[in-house]
Amino acid sequence: MGLSCPNCANEESFQVKTLQMHVIQVDGEHIGVSEEDRPAVLEVLCDECESELDLREADAEVRREILHSLGAQ
Repeated sequence: MGLSCPNCANEESFQVKTLQMHVIQVDGEHIGVSEEDRPAVLEVLCDECESELDLREADAEVRREILHSLGAQ
């Protein structure tokens, strides 16, 4: 896939921390989501040694696939 940890060479398992914003509307007893942003990637970590990876350094195709899988921007 083209993503690997520079510290331990892990190529299989990564933690991706995201942030997603929701706007809710409260109308009496009803609560509904009126707006929802796509998640933004905050951090990518190796799941083995927890070293941080710079997603910008990943191959463009790999980066697009990761963001697409997460529905992220």
